[in-house]
Amino acid sequence: MNRTDGRARVRRTWNTVAALLILAVMLFPVYWMISTALQPHTSIASADLIPTSPSFDNFRNALDSQGGSLVTSLIVALGAVVVCLALAAPAAYGLAQFGLRGGRAIVFGTLITQMVPGIVVANALYSAYAELNLVNSYLGLILADASLGLPFAIVLLRAFMVSIPSEVVEAAMVDGANRFTAFMRIVLPMSRNALITSGLFAFLFAWADFIFALTLNTTDDVKPVTLGIYQFIGAHVSDWGAVMATAVLSAIPAAILLVVAQKYIAAGIAGGSIK
Repeated sequence: MNRTDGRARVRRTWNTVAALLILAVMLFPVYWMISTALQPHTSIASADLIPTSPSFDNFRNALDSQGGSLVTSLIVALGAVVVCLALAAPAAYGLAQFGLRGGRAIVFGTLITQMVPGIVVANALYSAYAELNLVNSYLGLILADASLGLPFAIVLLRAFMVSIPSEVVEAAMVDGANRFTAFMRIVLPMSRNALITSGLFAFLFAWADFIFALTLNTTDDVKPVTLGIYQFIGAHVSDWGAVMATAVLSAIPAAILLVVAQKYIAAGIAGGSIK
């Protein structure tokens, strides 16, 4: 082995060690959350680094008290994904393929909307929702949470749909399809990766929402898990094991989706950035 190969091997070793250290630092809060959740009737200060007598009592208590909130969050997040994609896909296609005047300005304005603080939007929505009787309703929360992922979905889908050759759509129309049919049968299947990526991020935005959940709900009729955890901490501030168990349960759906859809996410983001 020559000196160059030896230096390359040492460099790779140090890079691996540095990457593992960074990964350990990033994952330690997750480990601590799970470890505390497995220790019943404990506080943050008295929690052991490694559970000596792990128990699932905290998870049972969390499911009993927050199971309904988890179902509510799932319904709201899935509904937000449907609304977000139903609006973002045709909007992105129009911006990408129709050559609209001022299209770039529209895309820029779409990006600007994500810079508006959520509490400002929530306060404005509350007045409108009160007039429309959408406060404390699933539909109201779904529409509000869909707005969180809509700008991102439009920008990502547009970046992908720009690359779709217009000849493909024109060929479908020559064969007898109208523009809507060509959009549904040609454009959307070709944009599968971008649609999955946009839908996943829309789900995560809605799943993690707290501002809209707190502002647009005055009762417990529609209580997502983020609001449930907030109230749960106030009632169990001395029992962090139960709080951490609730947090672990709330993180499971998002983690499963990220693992299942990771290859589509990579392809969708890469396709949107390159094309």
